[in-house]
Amino acid sequence: MILRSWDKLPEYMRNDKVKPYYELLKKRTGSLIMKRIFDIVMSLLLLMILSPVFLVVSIWIKLDSKGPVFFRQVRVTTYGKQFRIFKFRTMCENAEKKGSLVTVGNDSRITKVGEKIRHCRLDEIPQLLNVLAGDMTFVGTRPEVVKYVNAYSDEMYATLLLPAGITSVASIQYKDEDEILSKAKDPDDAYIHEVLPDKMKYNLASIENFSFLNEIKTMVNTLKAVI
Repeated sequence: MILRSWDKLPEYMRNDKVKPYYELLKKRTGSLIMKRIFDIVMSLLLLMILSPVFLVVSIWIKLDSKGPVFFRQVRVTTYGKQFRIFKFRTMCENAEKKGSLVTVGNDSRITKVGEKIRHCRLDEIPQLLNVLAGDMTFVGTRPEVVKYVNAYSDEMYATLLLPAGITSVASIQYKDEDEILSKAKDPDDAYIHEVLPDKMKYNLASIENFSFLNEIKTMVNTLKAVI
């Protein structure tokens, strides 16, 4: 992966808050290239190894509830590009029309199988397809829906210099996010004004300390957190 030239970034990203992060990443082209090579090789390898898991989980979901196997939702990644994320469906059909865009603890929309899948983070496995396609990476800011990206501050746009990620330091710190939001009167409002700004502190710090080695450490720490 190589950064776009500054003048080819979306206008809203070309601000004084994003510039320092851009200049920092520009000096780490080697790590960015290694990051993309790793994404391609590892996603291909894991897709082959986990193909039996794909099959078993897919059948399990179909037997448990009505609806598609995959949950597809528009998210935002590098330079503000919109893409459709792949996740195993863990909620009832048309769940987005029946509640908040974020999931809260004890959410009535979560299916029986979905609860088990989410507990083990198995719902994230299909995102390997997004990684292979280049819309996502293994380590990076979690991809948000358009509504939440529209609430970004100028500095937060710096996270769009890199692809959205499957995991991150912020994801580890907020692994119990569902339970936190379940206590809020308005989960969407709480996410935008409380959770998102705090998660972004970790995301921006990760850009400041960006290196391929640090990303490997984050992946290892994610495995520990899940276990």
